[in-house]
Amino acid sequence: MAALARWCVRHRLVAVLLWLLAFGGVTAAAAVMGSAYSNDYEAPGTESGRATRLLNEGFPGLGGDTDTVVWHTTHGTVRAADVKRTMRRTLEEIADLPGVASVTSPYAAHGRDRISEDGRTAYATVTFDEPAEDIDKSEARRVVRAAESARTDGLDVELGGSAIGLTESPSGHVAELVGVVVAAVVLFLAFGSLAASLLPIVTALLSVGTAYAAIGLLGHAMTVADFAPMLGLLIGLGVGIDYALFIVTRHRRGLKRGLTVTEAVTTAVATTGRAVVFAGATVCIALLGMLILRLGFLNGVAVAASLTVVLTVAASVTLLPALLSYIGPRALSRRERRRLAEHGPAPELPTGLAARWSAFVERHPKLLGAVAVAVIALLALPTLSLHLGTSDQGNDPRTSTTRQAYDLLAEGFGPGVNGPLTLVTRVDGADDKLALDNLDTTLRATEGVTSVTSARYNTAGDTAYLTVVPAFAPQSRQTSELVDRLRTEVLPRAETGTSLDVHVGGVTASYDDFADVIVGKLPLFVGVVIGLGCLLLLVAFRSLGIPLKAAAMNIAAVAAAFGIVVAVFQWGWGSELLGLGRAGPIEPFLPVIMVSVLFGLSMDYQVFLVSRMYEEWLETGDNRRAVRIGLAETSRVINSAAVIMISVFLAFVLSGDRVIAMFGIALASAVALDAFVLRTLLVPALMHLLGGANWWLPGWLDRRMPRISIEPPECRAAHERLTRVVQELEKEQRQDVRDFPG
Repeated sequence: MAALARWCVRHRLVAVLLWLLAFGGVTAAAAVMGSAYSNDYEAPGTESGRATRLLNEGFPGLGGDTDTVVWHTTHGTVRAADVKRTMRRTLEEIADLPGVASVTSPYAAHGRDRISEDGRTAYATVTFDEPAEDIDKSEARRVVRAAESARTDGLDVELGGSAIGLTESPSGHVAELVGVVVAAVVLFLAFGSLAASLLPIVTALLSVGTAYAAIGLLGHAMTVADFAPMLGLLIGLGVGIDYALFIVTRHRRGLKRGLTVTEAVTTAVATTGRAVVFAGATVCIALLGMLILRLGFLNGVAVAASLTVVLTVAASVTLLPALLSYIGPRALSRRERRRLAEHGPAPELPTGLAARWSAFVERHPKLLGAVAVAVIALLALPTLSLHLGTSDQGNDPRTSTTRQAYDLLAEGFGPGVNGPLTLVTRVDGADDKLALDNLDTTLRATEGVTSVTSARYNTAGDTAYLTVVPAFAPQSRQTSELVDRLRTEVLPRAETGTSLDVHVGGVTASYDDFADVIVGKLPLFVGVVIGLGCLLLLVAFRSLGIPLKAAAMNIAAVAAAFGIVVAVFQWGWGSELLGLGRAGPIEPFLPVIMVSVLFGLSMDYQVFLVSRMYEEWLETGDNRRAVRIGLAETSRVINSAAVIMISVFLAFVLSGDRVIAMFGIALASAVALDAFVLRTLLVPALMHLLGGANWWLPGWLDRRMPRISIEPPECRAAHERLTRVVQELEKEQRQDVRDFPG
């Protein structure tokens, strides 16, 4: 690491130009090739997946996105002559727009079921040529403008559907801008130097910008969800600014001790830079743990997020040293440079609130530890009621046209019309067709079913499907129970004596199947991620206690963060006030992604906090002193980093995207709890209580483990000397290492 830092300082112009070239080249390539994102939630081997494949094979014309135009009259009915004239003209205009394949009107002979019983609500179906992810946003906007032009005082017109939802997503990057501005302010307050405060921002923006464009290219090679770039931005800005902050802080400490700029940069990268690489590796391991689930949808998210973290780490240990050499002593504030010139170099001793807090924790470890456990347990309680399910346009903000269209349809036709189930089967002979003709009668008599369409056959006559409208909303538990009842009771009886094999598909069915696959694999996934993270910490700190405490702290942070997410999004505590829409279930894929990201990020503070304690332990062998000094010297920078990361994550609530807002609130909550409750309160309290046992490692395991650690070789040599001294004392006094006073 030291050699890399020296090279970047000597060839600083080359290092900067290489990063600018990478950013420009990848961005240009992404602009030329365009994006290819896909929200394919299909889990291999599920019944809903088989239903989707059968439907696509038998009815290839159904592949385009289907949206709705809903209108409601406050006076009279939708059959009134003026309303019919206005809406017919509007629907004809929409049918002629580019990208629209067809429009099905309720005023046609076969569209009578699209008018509500009270005659005040009607809807038309707009079918596009392409799936939602391939539709140009401008085409969807033309449909919205044409429909909204029909609005009058007595006629309300709203639109719903995936393509229409594209027009509701905010343009620009307001969330990122707000997060970066807040981060810049915090950095300036921490450093007192404009030049030093801008470097972490520049480093993070350049690396994350490169990653953002690279994720667009990645979509051409594998399935990448459309929220992956925003998720990469969210993670990249948070960890990128933090990693650079840690290195700049260590560099400034070196300058205050009288080191030259080159020596200070080299020392910072050789020490804190190692911790940054190690922390980044733990984040990537946690993210790539999603690959063991073998779900294409999550594979793309894992690779995209890991790519962002890799680039931010690379920029922190290459681009940042080059930029630090450019600003030279200006990494210190004017007051600090003046003090250095007048009084000479001096070590930076922990003082003020950080030192007082560290001493306070040392005096009251039991009380503070109990308070921290109580806070985490209270916040984690809502996690017990976690409900995975569909989050649809009924959860959009109240003012959006998609939410209003959803509510109008639910009021006029029942909530199930917003998420119908699709029953698909192969057909072989007259007996199968006769059974299908009788099936719609059986389905209408099934509890929880509002209406059923007759079977529709493809041109070859070998595939058919029926549409079932449930009596409940797509995201309700009753609809999920209906899916189970159809699969286990109703359909098996109807298939008796035929060759039919009816598969239940649709939004609710596919999300339920996806959730079942994830929940089934979640224990293995969590076990692998925690196991690999603990293994890294075991090798790095050569202790059994450190990785075990880290695993427990990470699980606590994840549980508490989930509790806050459940309270806000599932229970609806403040979701409408925050512009996040109505309460609803949690997306099925969210727990896996959140566990990966939160576990990786929570390891960062563990590494930075414990690595400083470890350095002091290697030098003195005094656990109380190591914990006290480690907390005093790192708590300020950890808290500053946490404030920056929290600000960046919370800013993404402004994105207008429910999924990204979930990530933002979850990550901000986890970081806040991790930094202010776990790492600066519970962890040091436990380490004081455990004493020297924190650093205990069986001799046989110590001899067999590879010598890989965060600190540079000279610190490892000190550790080896300390180990020999402790072993000699053990032989003489026959006491446990925990009995030795500091």
